Amino acid sequence: MLFNSLQFVLFFIIVTSGYYLLKSQKSRTLLLLLASCYFYMSFVPKYILILGFTIIIDYLAGIQIARSEKANRKFWLVLSIIANVGILAYYKYFNFLLESFGALIHIKFPDYQLPFLEILLPIGLSFHTFQAMSYTIEVYRGNQPPEKNFMIYALYVMFYPQLVAGPIERPQNVLPQFHKLKQYDWDNIKEGLTRMMWGFFKKVVIADRLALCVDYVFDNTGSVSWVSLVVGAMLYSFQIYCDFSGYSDIGIGAAKVMGFKLMENFNQPYTAHNISNFWSRWHISLSTWFRDYVYIPLGGNRKGELRRRVNVFIVFLLSGLWHGANWTFVLWGALHGFLVMLLPGRKSSEKNRLKWVTFALINFVFVTLLWIFFRSPDIATAFDYILSIFKLQEGITRFGLNGIELMFSFLLIFILLFKEGLVKTYKIRKNSSFVFYMVFMVAVCYYFGIFEENQFIYFQF
Repeated sequence: MLFNSLQFVLFFIIVTSGYYLLKSQKSRTLLLLLASCYFYMSFVPKYILILGFTIIIDYLAGIQIARSEKANRKFWLVLSIIANVGILAYYKYFNFLLESFGALIHIKFPDYQLPFLEILLPIGLSFHTFQAMSYTIEVYRGNQPPEKNFMIYALYVMFYPQLVAGPIERPQNVLPQFHKLKQYDWDNIKEGLTRMMWGFFKKVVIADRLALCVDYVFDNTGSVSWVSLVVGAMLYSFQIYCDFSGYSDIGIGAAKVMGFKLMENFNQPYTAHNISNFWSRWHISLSTWFRDYVYIPLGGNRKGELRRRVNVFIVFLLSGLWHGANWTFVLWGALHGFLVMLLPGRKSSEKNRLKWVTFALINFVFVTLLWIFFRSPDIATAFDYILSIFKLQEGITRFGLNGIELMFSFLLIFILLFKEGLVKTYKIRKNSSFVFYMVFMVAVCYYFGIFEENQFIYFQF
């Protein structure tokens, strides 16, 4: 079930209404758990069994970790991690590793065929795997008591607003909220609904419109001019941001309507003045996950500058691999790692506007160039795209949109930057303003939105 569908709107209204009509915490938990199961099963029903298996393993592991002595505690933690990573590796990386290994075998045995598996990647597998792993790790570290209520733990993994594409939550933030009986709060409802509408706007009006140009340029790399390639790459930067942050806005808003607070996942990433700063603003829940569970355990910055740089590179390499079973993602992560390692993480005060804007624009160019690897089907195609820009490739200057549509797309980007920059902290406090905002945004989304129920980009991860 996609957030940008009529089915989800009806689902949200029914589930939220039922949530507030029920008066006991137990019945509300059961409703949200069943609704989350239905939400996930609307994609591929049988994959609910995979979630069920990992939920049972991690639930039991958490209890056993808390009960056991030191050696046994580590056994249950390792068992939990193996179960989660094993399923992720099988469904997401088995064929990728086999294909990479097969390329070496074909050098010696060109006719040998490896047995690839006909498997479909469960949607959002990387997200709920990492969220489940954070639970057992935090219990092992003593930062989180084991959750005794099985329904609440299952809801922690499957909570529908952030089940498929995050944010990747920590148990300390979410589990205590599921134990509290949330009271009806009109301010929460207004804040949640306005956040959801802004997410819908970013997805159906901006992201899916920019996709028309981006798809055309990337599908015709060899025949369009360097101007088209530059515009296509730049628009993809905003497409992926609006697509992913739009999902987060809808999910965070849907949770807020019911009184739950999820962590922020984005903070104006394209205003960052260096790559390190970009990653403190982009996909924050993933960046902090790798920081807490990979970078710091590797030694962080406690073992000298050389070791720190190596740890940073390892984190970005794993982050790239987390995003997809393709060498383009691995290279994308490695290049980000190199830039973080080699470029100074200088601070630029926003008081010095010219310097701050200059650094932000330079950083945006770097990030946009690297997004080309993320968007391309293979490394060779990505390099051809980039080289065609710098060689000033001749060709037709087309964008898949006419002139008016292209100008409208740039206007939408300006509105995005204005809204999330200058008026980010603005909250609608008057009921009349709220009603006007909702009616206006619904009308804008209806008349200018692209309603082809395009899947969110990060669903593939």
